[in-house]
Amino acid sequence: MGYACPVCDAEEADAVHLANHLAITASLGREDHREWLEEHAPDWGDCSPEELGELVSPHAAEIDTPEFEGRGHGHDHGHEPGRPGSLEDGIARQSRQPGRGSMTAETETVLREAAALTRQMQSSSEADADDGTESTGGGEDADGDGNGNA
Repeated sequence: MGYACPVCDAEEADAVHLANHLAITASLGREDHREWLEEHAPDWGDCSPEELGELVSPHAAEIDTPEFEGRGHGHDHGHEPGRPGSLEDGIARQSRQPGRGSMTAETETVLREAAALTRQMQSSSEADADDGTESTGGGEDADGDGNGNA
């Protein structure tokens, strides 16, 4: 027996997979999933998948999931027919569905900042490799003076 997501009816193999689906989808900016979690599991961000599964599964419809049963559904998702090869593939597949994939302004800002920090770290590492030094990861800040003032 599996569960249907109480928000979008996605079929999940068990309570842990349901919890992961809800939390990941909410974390990606899907307001309907986030709002549902805040109403039914207010501390969802502090829960393990097992703990969250125990909180959310009573609110989800139990469904027959023959594609998961009989295969001893484990966590080797990369080799199961009909399942995404990775978490990223699953997220990409979900984002292609109608009404999916819109990001909040906050999410876009965080992603831009992360990309800028990644570029900064990569260029710092490359510069250190060129001059034969090893990066310590500290010292300089955004304006390069090392005093913490931006």
